[in-house]
Amino acid sequence: MTASGPSLVAHPLTPDRWADLERLFGPNGASSNCWCAYQRVSGAEFGRGCANGGAGNRALLRALTDEGRRPGILAFRGDEPVGWISAGPRVEFGRLLRSPVTRLAREERGDPTVWSVACLFLPRRSRGQGIARFLLGAAVEAARAAGGRRIEGYPVDTDGRRIESGSAFMGTRDLFEQAGFTVRAEHWKGRPVMSLDL
Repeated sequence: MTASGPSLVAHPLTPDRWADLERLFGPNGASSNCWCAYQRVSGAEFGRGCANGGAGNRALLRALTDEGRRPGILAFRGDEPVGWISAGPRVEFGRLLRSPVTRLAREERGDPTVWSVACLFLPRRSRGQGIARFLLGAAVEAARAAGGRRIEGYPVDTDGRRIESGSAFMGTRDLFEQAGFTVRAEHWKGRPVMSLDL
């Protein structure tokens, strides 16, 4: 899958692009040694994975990549990685399956045709340039190409307020609305479940 926009190109994370991800994420694994593992494992597993500079979380993401799972999409401007979105079948994100934000009924948890946007990461130098919008579009395209019937996001509703960037790692309601997503439910105040039928 390759998607392009004005001076931007998106590529799925594959083993040959691992060094690009490392360049983008830097020594902190994007944020606090996360390595985009937060939504995939339990709180205890995530905590253990953060130890030793995030070695366990890094190893998890590397293993998924090496297995050919394509756990996310990188945005490039030229040869420079400028952003990341983690998206895939919702069944791959254990924390989302159990979250009070999603409040899924047990029978809904195993549906592989519903995709989730689990995380967006843009370093400071990449913000305010439409890269998040571009990456969300690439995730929608990837879900559609894989036979997904719906893609969901769980953004923060800023209600026009300015918020700290670390609080918006799942995107903002405005971003998803601009991409055509609509509110499906709101089980947790300020954290709507937004979806787009594919």
